[in-house]
Amino acid sequence: MRVLGLVGSSGTGKSHRASLVAMERGYEAIIDDGLLIKDGKILAGQSAKRATSKIQAIRRAIFTDAGHAREVRETISRHGVHHLLVLGTSRQMVSRICATLELPEPEEWIQIEQLANSAQIRLARQMRTQHGRHVIPAPTVEVRKTFSGYMVDPLQFILRNNKAPQSREPMIIEKSVVRPTWSYLGRFTVDDTVVAEIANRAASEIPGVAAVRRASVESWQPGVRITLELTVVFGTHIPSLLESVRRRVEAVVEQMTALKVLTVVAVVRRVVPAEAAGSPLGD
Repeated sequence: MRVLGLVGSSGTGKSHRASLVAMERGYEAIIDDGLLIKDGKILAGQSAKRATSKIQAIRRAIFTDAGHAREVRETISRHGVHHLLVLGTSRQMVSRICATLELPEPEEWIQIEQLANSAQIRLARQMRTQHGRHVIPAPTVEVRKTFSGYMVDPLQFILRNNKAPQSREPMIIEKSVVRPTWSYLGRFTVDDTVVAEIANRAASEIPGVAAVRRASVESWQPGVRITLELTVVFGTHIPSLLESVRRRVEAVVEQMTALKVLTVVAVVRRVVPAEAAGSPLGD
C-alpha cells in the first residue's frame, strides 16, 4: 500500500483538486472527509459534509466512530486498493486518519500551495465562507445517492496530458458541489405533504390520468418513496401510462426538492369514460 498525503487548511480547494492529483499520479482511491472514493464511486464511509455541526464533521472526517472506521478499512482491503490519496487540513490529521484505518504513513506529501496559487486559494475560501459550497471528488450521480435533500450541482473539468498531447483523448472529470446543513446558509427540510402535492401535480399532467385520488410519501434517510392512487381514462394503455407517471413524478420531485426518489408506486383504482375526466365523477 502506498499513501500520498494532500494537506491544506479548510476551504483551500483540496477536494477540488484531489481527482486530478490522484489521476496524474496513478492513485486509484481517495479518502476525503470520511468517504472512500475509488474510480469515481463512493464505496464506503459517511461524509463529514452531512454532519449537523462542525464538531461532528471533524469527528467524522477523522473516523472517531469505530464502526465507520471498520467499514472503510474493510472496504479498502476488499477492493484491493494499492495507491491511496488521503486529504487533511494538516499532516497530523492525515497521520491520525492513517493510524485509525491501519494504513502506512504517507511516503510523500503535497501542500495545496504546490497546486494552487494565492488567487485560486482565496477564491476557494470565498466560495466556502460566502456561499457554503463544498466539493466532493465524485460524480453527481454518485453523490446524490447519499446526499438526498441537499443541493448538489455537477462541476466538470477537462484533463489533458500536456506532456504527450497526442497520446490520448482529453478526459472529462466530474465532481460535485454540495451545501452542508451546518453551513451558514442553515438547514432546510421539505415536508412530506409538499412532496405529495408536487407528485400529485406532476402525475396529473400526464395524458390519460383523470385524477390523482391519493398521494402519500414515506421519508427515509436515503430519500423518499412515493405512492399514487390514480383514476384513469377508459381506453388508456395502463402499463405505458404508469411508466410515464413514474418517470414524470421522479424527475419533477428530484428537480424541485433535491430529494432522491427511491421508488414511485402508481396503481389504478378507477377507470372512467373520457367525458367524466376532470369532473366530480373522476375524483
